[in-house]
Amino acid sequence: MELLLDDAGEAEVRRQWAELARLGLAAPRGETHRPHITVAVAREIWPRIDRALAGLEFAPLPVRLGGLLIFGARRPILVRSVIVTEELLDLHRRVDELVGPCPGMPANTRPGAWTPHVTLARRVTTEQLGAAVDAVATDHEFPAVVVGIRRWDGDARQEHVVVGGR
Repeated sequence: MELLLDDAGEAEVRRQWAELARLGLAAPRGETHRPHITVAVAREIWPRIDRALAGLEFAPLPVRLGGLLIFGARRPILVRSVIVTEELLDLHRRVDELVGPCPGMPANTRPGAWTPHVTLARRVTTEQLGAAVDAVATDHEFPAVVVGIRRWDGDARQEHVVVGGR
């Protein structure tokens, strides 16, 4: 499950993706790759979970995208952190309560272990890392608004907006 950003937040992340792509980095591209904050992952998400999420009390949620982080060592991923607020943690907990029974949920998406972020580039080599950081590190934190929740079906390459969105 992914939190979708408003037009301004999405445009800023896409601008950063374009900067990184110009450097030859594996930055997400295209309309199916939307800037998002992953809140839950499961091997299978049952249709009843989509229906339960559609009934989730949801209102647009202001967030701030913050500094850069690097996940992993062998195949680093460059991400922009999302500054944690009580409201964001509450939304994450409510989504986790609904998705939690689904099979194959990794521990790092569960409450207490989740690091909210927006992915900027994958498979960044150590040789590319300095240039990648330079390309987007001068950008300061910026505001965005979470406007919806979608389920991304990676196998079918389809999105299902379950609440809010556009």
